Amino acid sequence: MKKQLICGVVILGLLAGCTVGPKYRRPIVEPPTAFRGSGDMSTAPDPDSLADLKWFEVFKDEQLQELIRIALVNNYDLRRAVARVSAARANLGITRSDQFPNVTVGADVTTLRNSGSGQFALPGGSSRDRTFGTVLLNLLSFEVDIWGRLRRANEAARANLLATEEDRKTVMTTIVGDVSAAYFNLLELDTELEIAKETLATRQESLNLIRSRQQGGVATMLDVRQAEQLVYAVAQTIPDIERLIEQTENQINLLLGRDPGPVTRGGSLSEQEQPPSAPPGLPSSLLERRPDIRAAELNLVAATANIGVAKAAYFPQISLTGFLGGQSSQLSNLFSGAGGAWNFAPQVTAPIFNAGRVKSGVRFTEAQRQLASAQYQQVIRTGFREVSDALVEYRKVKEIRAQQEELVTTLQDRSRLAYLRYRGGVDTQLNALDADRDLFSAELSLAQTKRNELLALVLLYKALGGGWRQ
Repeated sequence: MKKQLICGVVILGLLAGCTVGPKYRRPIVEPPTAFRGSGDMSTAPDPDSLADLKWFEVFKDEQLQELIRIALVNNYDLRRAVARVSAARANLGITRSDQFPNVTVGADVTTLRNSGSGQFALPGGSSRDRTFGTVLLNLLSFEVDIWGRLRRANEAARANLLATEEDRKTVMTTIVGDVSAAYFNLLELDTELEIAKETLATRQESLNLIRSRQQGGVATMLDVRQAEQLVYAVAQTIPDIERLIEQTENQINLLLGRDPGPVTRGGSLSEQEQPPSAPPGLPSSLLERRPDIRAAELNLVAATANIGVAKAAYFPQISLTGFLGGQSSQLSNLFSGAGGAWNFAPQVTAPIFNAGRVKSGVRFTEAQRQLASAQYQQVIRTGFREVSDALVEYRKVKEIRAQQEELVTTLQDRSRLAYLRYRGGVDTQLNALDADRDLFSAELSLAQTKRNELLALVLLYKALGGGWRQ
């Protein structure tokens, strides 16, 4: 009998090592040898990446760093992401607890009083009051995980927890990018407002000069009206820019979890530092760096494990339950005498007919895995595309900014010469007004191009998976 018991325990242990369902294998994805758009860096890929830098090493403006720190504490999207991580961790604890025996204790006391005028008289010396007591200790309530159903469920829950943690990192990356982009937009609007006010002052001086010349009979009323047109045109842009500034400040405050209000600036738009180089790194490293790609893979791991949970329903389920305690008709004798009670009940349940429920459940989980696999591969390709787009924009905007600066320098000189010629009486006012109008438009475009250059850096940093390292 002892040998049979030992053999049974050994067989049960071997069976408990079995796990149904497929093992996870990462889908084969061939990354490109280099990111398209990396320019000269494509000939010699650099293993280092801009995304390996911490966000405060990329964005040097101290006021911007302070805004990002506040957002990483108070932002509502991040707080929700942290709550989802806590929920996933609790769910893993619940799932993992099913693999271990449960021990509980229970007790009850029942007091019964019989009527003295009932149908049957009580024997002499018998009391009408009776007290029944029960104390039970459930020593064992346990499912023997022979087919690995609970282990697969634990594997899926763990993968879901890790996926929510990667989602939290994705939110951090988004917050760093959104706050930086909004801050650079704000600085660009400040620059536009400064340009508009300076232009308005210059045009107002020109208008005063033309009015004096008109009063002296040198200029015509048409010249005055043309100068007034330029003054009113730039004047109406000022309240519009101020509107955009206040709305952008409100946007930043929302990202920071604060009420609408002003935002303190640091350096101006032209004072913002950029890294001397922005190497994208190796494309294969993107799979391990971007948290959204890692989250998609962990979702695939969980979907694969859920197939094992569904397939385990094909096989018998073995449960062990047992209790030890005492029962007595008198509460005073509950823990003495022959009131002991115990029970041990192994139970086996196996599916016989369920109208295809188990089979459909397996098909459902397999379809979920196919969906997760397709989504994982799509996220990877999307990441490659976003990096390539960001590299192209980062490189081309630099070229645009260099040409724009040359254009502004040329137009400044043209405007200066045109007004000199007009005041000297060798040229018409029309050429001077056209030069002034073109210069104002070019200066605004240059400010926007400088902003776009900074936004291209933000976009590249985010696309490479940077921003979540503290």
